[in-house]
Amino acid sequence: MPKMTFIERDGSRREVDAPVGLSVLEIAHKHDIDLEGACEGSLACATCHVIVDPEWAGKLSEPTDDEEDMLDLAFGLEQTSRLGCQIVMTEDLNGLTVQLPKAG
Repeated sequence: MPKMTFIERDGSRREVDAPVGLSVLEIAHKHDIDLEGACEGSLACATCHVIVDPEWAGKLSEPTDDEEDMLDLAFGLEQTSRLGCQIVMTEDLNGLTVQLPKAG
């Protein structure tokens, strides 16, 4: 099973199992990681905003216009910011690392 790493707000790293087909948001919830996802992955908010490690950013599909619009609402936006509900785990993403943005 693929694994991924979350860098939590305090800087600690958590490597977790990341089942293929689940979104980063779903994986976070499965492992009690503090990633809100208020709209439950319906692309109607930016509360699942994560910062993708630059090494991995180019391996993801490009964000849709809808995702870009929602990201405009996110706090602490970075060059590699994405919505966790829009990144779906695949075998090719084994080792993916994302950081939770610092609280505002």
